[in-house]
Amino acid sequence: MAGSAVIAFGLWFRFGGTMKDLSSEDKSPEYFYVGLYVLVGAGALMMAVGFFGCCGAMRESQCVLGSFFTCLLVIFAAEVTTGVFAFIGKSVAIRHVQTMYEEAYSDYLKDREKGNGTLITFHSAFQCCGKGSSEQVQPTCPKDLLVHKNCIDEIETIISVKLQLIGIVGIGVAGLTIFGMIFSMVLCCAIRNSRDVI
Repeated sequence: MAGSAVIAFGLWFRFGGTMKDLSSEDKSPEYFYVGLYVLVGAGALMMAVGFFGCCGAMRESQCVLGSFFTCLLVIFAAEVTTGVFAFIGKSVAIRHVQTMYEEAYSDYLKDREKGNGTLITFHSAFQCCGKGSSEQVQPTCPKDLLVHKNCIDEIETIISVKLQLIGIVGIGVAGLTIFGMIFSMVLCCAIRNSRDVI
């Protein structure tokens, strides 16, 4: 169940809302997606391993439970890596997306038609308009935006919050994985002890 929740969370962040709009552009923030891909992969592995762990527990197989523990250890490492990556790599990801925005902004000012699609995507995804003021890029701004919001600041805020959530989920699920590893070893030892008695 935790594996399917992690997959759903990772896919929702990747293909829903703000990130969905940015992924359609030529220069999408791949740096941001690496953590999500690791999280989705760990969730898929958790689902498969969870099935085998249940089978090992039902059949009381030490070999399968030992393999279950080893796989959980690998998943644990992947989840902690994702969490740490999300916290440490936050500033690089923010700078990367801000640079993409500034390039689209400059392209639009040079040639009003060339950077138009990219700038519209940024403005609608982050619900912002322009840098200092919105006067130069007003035609690309969302129509329902009532108050001017600086896109550089909005990019930093939104990416920071999303990466923080990814980090928290990665480390939180890693904590649950520790309990799975403990219970699998306790069950494995209990099976060994019960066979020694018989």
